[in-house]
Amino acid sequence: MKRSSPQFIALIAGLIAAMLSSISVWLLTLQLLATVVNFLIVFVLCFVVFSFLLKEFINDRIKLIYKSIYQFKTRKDKEYNVLDKNTADPIGDVSKEVLSWMIENRKEVDELKRQENYRREFLGNVSHELKTPIQNIQGYIHTLLDGALDDKKVNELFLSKAAKSADRLVELVNDLTSISTIESGQELDLKSVDLLRLSNEVLEIVENHAKEKNITIKFKRQNLKGVLVVADEAKVRQVLVNLIINAIKYGKEGGKISIGFFDMDKNILTEISDDGMGISEEHLPRLFERFYRTDKGRSRDQGGSGLGLAIVKHIIEGHKQTINVRSTVGVGSTFGFTLKKG
Repeated sequence: MKRSSPQFIALIAGLIAAMLSSISVWLLTLQLLATVVNFLIVFVLCFVVFSFLLKEFINDRIKLIYKSIYQFKTRKDKEYNVLDKNTADPIGDVSKEVLSWMIENRKEVDELKRQENYRREFLGNVSHELKTPIQNIQGYIHTLLDGALDDKKVNELFLSKAAKSADRLVELVNDLTSISTIESGQELDLKSVDLLRLSNEVLEIVENHAKEKNITIKFKRQNLKGVLVVADEAKVRQVLVNLIINAIKYGKEGGKISIGFFDMDKNILTEISDDGMGISEEHLPRLFERFYRTDKGRSRDQGGSGLGLAIVKHIIEGHKQTINVRSTVGVGSTFGFTLKKG
């Protein structure tokens, strides 16, 4: 026993040393785990705290910014209400002026383009209308000069045709002169005019035209004593002549034309109706334009300068009144215009 005691002690010491070494490894492992856990806890805590603080800071800053903007806007609104509008926002006012100028400039440019198109179309129409009768007259005269003058049957026929073309040319020039005079702003000779008396005078003027087509013209109401208006008598006579001639021209053979007067409070409405071919709806908006014809070939065959309705419109508008038309194809047309009561 005594001999083996040193070995036993050494064995015990080795076991103890091994145990101590194992405990030391475990302690180191636990220490490492504790370090990692502590690091993770600290990291998570720092991240949460930092995120919270950052979020609160940003929210506070945003709230402050919005609050500042709102206070600034409120203060400016109050200032604009107190200050004169012309000095409240000079930059805004300049922008408005520039925008207004652009709009007005665009309108002016559009109007100039419209007038240019109108001028071009008008000159083309005038040239065409003048060219036809001039060429006719020229052709008849040259034919007569080439030898037809000695043939009585031919010379009278050609002279008659040349005279008709000359009459049409004169009519066209007179109508152009009338429109030019009206547009020049010539003052109207306004006075009390009896439309009933004036209409009867016009019926005597157009009587032969109506007889050629066996057309009857009558008033819608009989036993009228008088219809007084304030107008330029000569101009209104021209309006009545043009409208009634137009009704005869486009009325049907053996048809009827009626003239009616209607009390419209401060004005008198005069309507001239026919039972002719009527006018398609597509033509109505342009009916009062110069040289506008719904059936160009037929209209020229029936004569006229193509300016009659344009003259009527200018005269009525010169009286600061209105003219309108309604029509149904195959039924007829009605032209109506107003004049101030006399």
